[in-house]
Amino acid sequence: MKMLNSEMTSLLDKLYNLRGEDSVILVSMEKEKQSAVETRDRTSSLKMELQSKINELTSEENVLAEEGAKLKSALASIRKDEFATVIEHLNIDFDPEAIKQKVDSALPLTMEKVANEKKSAAEELVQVEDEMNAAITKIEELGIRRDEALSNQERLNRYFELALSSNINITRDEITSLLAKFDYFSDEEQREAAKLLMFPEDGLFDYEKTLKDRPVAGKSIGEVIQEARDVTPVIDFSSLAKKKDSETTSKEIKIEVASPVSAPSAPVSSSEDPKGTTKEKLIELLASLGFDYLDFTSNDFAKILENYDEQLIRANVALVDELKINKDVFNDNIELLYDKELKSKIDMLTKVGKLPQDIYLNPTVLVKYNLHELDSAIRTLHESGLEPKNVPLMAY
Repeated sequence: MKMLNSEMTSLLDKLYNLRGEDSVILVSMEKEKQSAVETRDRTSSLKMELQSKINELTSEENVLAEEGAKLKSALASIRKDEFATVIEHLNIDFDPEAIKQKVDSALPLTMEKVANEKKSAAEELVQVEDEMNAAITKIEELGIRRDEALSNQERLNRYFELALSSNINITRDEITSLLAKFDYFSDEEQREAAKLLMFPEDGLFDYEKTLKDRPVAGKSIGEVIQEARDVTPVIDFSSLAKKKDSETTSKEIKIEVASPVSAPSAPVSSSEDPKGTTKEKLIELLASLGFDYLDFTSNDFAKILENYDEQLIRANVALVDELKINKDVFNDNIELLYDKELKSKIDMLTKVGKLPQDIYLNPTVLVKYNLHELDSAIRTLHESGLEPKNVPLMAY
């Protein structure tokens, strides 16, 4: 059994944070949503202002064109000499021609200025609408992402419940694929997290105990996790792990942890089959044979421990290696590890012409039949006039 160390604590801090309402994922999404809502409201208001401004400028543009045309028409019909006397006696500075020239030169410039202002407002309106639509889309996307995040959180919590009740039967791939969806863990962290959930006695129980021992009333899980981190002893077991033969050392570093279904003072015992073989010893054996124990589920370990025979396991693995069959054939056909008839069944298949590659691609035939049944199946093929070598194993 491994001990809870600083690296495990840090990783479990991250995992436990994702389990609650103050999850960094949910908090980050909420901040993004608030920002998007503010942008939507601001741009919506600005859009209305710009639309109103454009309408006013359009109206002004029309009035200038209409009134300008009328003024030029009126000035064109006025002759100054017809009013020369009254203009002279009243001392009026009135020159219709000069006014007409000024209108002809100034009106187009004024209308162009209004048109440019209108064009600028229209271009700004397009940008504002794009920003507003992007914010609306963002809000909708965040709603979908939040639903997915809550679903992932629920699934993560279910995995933890199974692990803490020592009843988890989830594969490593299922756990790592879930953690990958959070986009929050490195590949190494995903792998280590899978170990902690699949083998909670290696640190998860310890961590859970530190949380249970802390007062939690009125506190968020994030606050509890931080407190747990502050009080968790940081111990480096990297050098101690090498001293597997030192019973004294292992006893000195062993600590008691609370089982989810036991009293707080009860220590967590190692998984052990009726024959007395522990899961830890089995993991060591598998590692020595070139396996990654994370490729096996809790149910796989239970089956192997129930039928544990170290010499048989070593012999079956050696047989597969000798035939140059990839050892991953055992991963999905765990029964083959402790199959007492494995060598005899493989010999029977090779005698009828089956190649190791055929066996590797169709290993279920070895699980499906015992030696007597396999012999009967081959004899049936012969009696039917078929050559067993030419019949695919999947058809046996």
